[in-house]
Amino acid sequence: MDHHEHDKSLYEMHGSVEVKKDVSFFKRFFRFSGPAFMVAVGYMDPGNWATDIAGGSEFGYQLIWVILLSNILAILFQTLSARLGIVTGRDIAQACRDHYTKRVNLTLWIICEIAIVATDLAEVLGSAIGLYLLFDLPILAGVVVTALDVMILLALERFGVRKMEALILTLVATIGICFGIEIFLSKPDLIELSKGFIPSKLSPGALYISLGIIGATLMPHNLYLHSALVQTRKIGKDLRSLKEATRFNFIDSVFALNGAFFVNAAILVLAAATFYTAGHTQVSSIIDAHKMLEPLLGTSVAPMAFAIALLASGQSSTITGTYAGQIVMEGFIGWRIRPWLRRIITRLLAIVPAVVLLLVMGNSAVDSLLVLSQVVLSLQLPFALIPLLHFTNDKLKMKEFASPLWLKIFGWLAATLIIVLNLKLVYDFIFDSWSEPGSLGVATQFILMPTSIGLVLLLLWVVIEPFVKKATPIEKPQISTPDVVIPDFGSESEIKKIGIALEVHEIDHDKQILEGAFHFLRQIKPEIVLIHITESAAGYLLKADAHDEEIKFDTAYMEKIAMKFQGLGIQCKIRIGTGRPAKGIVDISHQENLDMLVLGMHGHKLLEDILRGTTIPEVRHNAGIPIFTIPIS
Repeated sequence: MDHHEHDKSLYEMHGSVEVKKDVSFFKRFFRFSGPAFMVAVGYMDPGNWATDIAGGSEFGYQLIWVILLSNILAILFQTLSARLGIVTGRDIAQACRDHYTKRVNLTLWIICEIAIVATDLAEVLGSAIGLYLLFDLPILAGVVVTALDVMILLALERFGVRKMEALILTLVATIGICFGIEIFLSKPDLIELSKGFIPSKLSPGALYISLGIIGATLMPHNLYLHSALVQTRKIGKDLRSLKEATRFNFIDSVFALNGAFFVNAAILVLAAATFYTAGHTQVSSIIDAHKMLEPLLGTSVAPMAFAIALLASGQSSTITGTYAGQIVMEGFIGWRIRPWLRRIITRLLAIVPAVVLLLVMGNSAVDSLLVLSQVVLSLQLPFALIPLLHFTNDKLKMKEFASPLWLKIFGWLAATLIIVLNLKLVYDFIFDSWSEPGSLGVATQFILMPTSIGLVLLLLWVVIEPFVKKATPIEKPQISTPDVVIPDFGSESEIKKIGIALEVHEIDHDKQILEGAFHFLRQIKPEIVLIHITESAAGYLLKADAHDEEIKFDTAYMEKIAMKFQGLGIQCKIRIGTGRPAKGIVDISHQENLDMLVLGMHGHKLLEDILRGTTIPEVRHNAGIPIFTIPIS
């Protein structure tokens, strides 16, 4: 794993979408639109389907206003999330790392990773159910097949963020079209439907379903994701540009999240018009709902559209969930691992428990797993909402863009409502599972209950922390170079040209490499070639033509070090390569006709070699020149 210094959120795509100033309003809005649609898929993922189906089948159209309320709250918090990313240049996870202690950040990261695995679990199950309903593929086999979409995602990443947004928009449109067909076929009572938008007194049963709808709607990973995705737009840092960006992203959020509202409302309306009207008031299972559509509506089109929408929902949510995983790992603790490995680890952590429970319990475990995933998300949500409110309310961090008083009050009331509902969802789950026989009861008593108490105490600290600690501004990352003292070299040597490979993203490591090179080469005065291989997505695709933000940063960093050498009368040049580090270093060593290479050696164990990759053995085998390795602590 790699701690990196430049620390930009989604660094492969950061600032990759150019926003031109000399075009029309609609063209500028088009360039800004996209992030909110990638976020919106989290509001229509398979985890929400069960509550919407249960609400519609048991209470008809009565709870549509609850979905609308959930949507309004979602627009509020997603807008605040986007504003934080635009104004500070930091996503929520990075802002937490800037603000909290290492111990708190590590805890927040672990909680968030568990929530992302829970999210991925719901998406895996949704995709597997969709495959089962469409092709009669066993759910267990479908869960295993979903591992393949990780590789599809990695292939699509190569085409850039705009193509990814277009794919997400296509999947969202597919879901919308499918439910448009469902609504047409189910012929809902429009008068009764319109009454559902009017808030009404709820029975205890309706209140319980409403809690589930609101509590399961706002996904914590969406907040992290949105604060990062808005930074893929290259905008100015002047007040006018920031205001324009926040305005366009608000419009983007309204359009996208209203699309999510349509899907969730359509699921409830379908259940109301089909099941509630026919007297089937206890339908909550996705599979049961699908089975009943054809006999009740008299056409095979309805269940097929339902299954296609479910599969599209699972796949679109998978894409955004994997990005969220990258954001929280890099944001909270500054770690980077290979993208493909990040995707596979997250997916396996979701697949393994799903496979085990399906083997033990069969398809009856599906609904329990979906409920469990929502409970885990409920536990993590407050740890995204509370920091977001603290940061966006702080004038020191947000300056002119800090929330006004009315928005602060509304935000805290909304957050309190959502947190209370989520805590009640967790409490109900614990209460219902406490006396269950077998592993569920044991896990509830000895794992879930103590964990919940610990998280509540941590939440109380996160709430009061700003009032007991002086606020600090969120600092944007700046280019910095190691303070390396490079002394004069000694007499001449047969070694005339030496390459020194630097990491760039680890200043302390580069210091050790440069100082170690001096101790070994103090008696010679060679020409120096500073080498760094950039592993950005643009680098892999465009090779020498790549000019993304990471390459620009790396170049500026290396040029400053080269100037120090030149100031001491030592000839020095830089070479920035792209792609795999080992191959890039070997290629440059041949092109420059180097006499020797200096590399840093980390002394990894097997697991770290898998995470970071190995460079020295391949370079030693292919370079054909002496390699001097410097141990790095």
